[in-house]
Amino acid sequence: MDGTVLVADDDRTIRTVLTQALTRAGCKVHATSSLTTLMRWVGEGKGDVVISDVVMPDGNGLEMLPKIAQDRPGLPVIVISAQNTIMTAIQAAEAEAYDYLPKPFDLPDLMKRTARALELKRRAPAEPRPDHVERPDELPLVGRTQVMQSLYRLVARVMNTDLPVLICGESGTGKSLIARAIHDFSDRRTMPFVTVTGADLRDLEGPARVLARVKGGTLLIDEIGDVEDEIQARIVRMMDAPGDHAPRFMATSQHDLSGAMDAGKMRQDLYYRLSGATIHVPAVRERVDDIPLLADHFLARAEREGAPKRVLSEEAQELFRAYSWPGNVRQLENAVRRLVLTSRAEEIARSEVEVVLGAQPEMEPAMGGSNTEKLSAAVARHLRRYFDLHGNLLPPPGLYSRILREVELPLIEIALDATGGNQAKCADLLGINRNTLRKKITDLDIQVTRRRKLM
Repeated sequence: MDGTVLVADDDRTIRTVLTQALTRAGCKVHATSSLTTLMRWVGEGKGDVVISDVVMPDGNGLEMLPKIAQDRPGLPVIVISAQNTIMTAIQAAEAEAYDYLPKPFDLPDLMKRTARALELKRRAPAEPRPDHVERPDELPLVGRTQVMQSLYRLVARVMNTDLPVLICGESGTGKSLIARAIHDFSDRRTMPFVTVTGADLRDLEGPARVLARVKGGTLLIDEIGDVEDEIQARIVRMMDAPGDHAPRFMATSQHDLSGAMDAGKMRQDLYYRLSGATIHVPAVRERVDDIPLLADHFLARAEREGAPKRVLSEEAQELFRAYSWPGNVRQLENAVRRLVLTSRAEEIARSEVEVVLGAQPEMEPAMGGSNTEKLSAAVARHLRRYFDLHGNLLPPPGLYSRILREVELPLIEIALDATGGNQAKCADLLGINRNTLRKKITDLDIQVTRRRKLM
């Protein structure tokens, strides 16, 4: 790499690591913990790329983007942030940051993005960027896991397109919140946002009434997989001839629509019209590392609403992470609210969580596929979702080994559980040598002696 990189971060370790890595790559580096210093350097014409944190001691890095764009049109800014919410990703996209990475970031990945930014700066300076638009400071969509960060980026990419959007996910994952976020941060945000079900379109005049209400805004069809065939045909005609003020069409579904289409329960023409962009909202069990973050978010929300301050003990957090959350984020929020009311002290104990989770109703995930679904079809479905989450980009390199590891780990753990931890029986069940099994247990860091189940 060849160029000068300006680094702004209040974490000395991050500044040191980035300075050393970029210098070894051939760049000149100016690093600071102050946005004031960063803006002075930008104003003096220094730097070919900026890497900036969001929350700094003397300001907000996102709020500096319009000023940087005004003073130095075409200067790429890579935003890095520990504020791992959809709001941060959307604000970075709105302010037209060159790129956005959540912390903790992958250093080789950041280096590649910096190299592309330097190359872009040399080839074609960007046009001046528009002023930043103020937004509400909070959305109930949080997560720092890779699957959620990929979701945020996809939302930011489709936000200001006119593509129909199909939002899939189990009940309680926040599909409607995603739809509302896309609308509220899009160019149609001043227009109506209307949610309808199949019942609203059952009579012949239904589509006309709905289009009159939406007036060119956003029309969300809730649970499209439950809509009858006759109404599906009506929606197809409505999308083909929406009138003078065509809305943006979005739909949600907790069902496997591709499977429903194969079974004749979903019209192909409607499916392909709606799936201009498909967003899969992951279940809570697909982002276990976000569970403490979600719990803290709901505890803080309850406190803002007048409830007493509560925090989860380490043992309580451990139990939260071990639970499967079949009702997803909605169930998690309800459990937290109940704990806030029933907990006897500021720190919520594990025993209190056991009582609340033990009273939770059994819920079957709707996106799990049918009982007759072949294993290969289920694997293909999940792999397709993984690719879809990256939009027009490819997943990070090393996919083959990563997927094999993710399949191998639960396979061995489940086989060990099924055989009561007997490695000889487990090796026989798997059809592998016992020494091979032992090596895999060591390599995968499987704790054979700690096999706990939440009763």
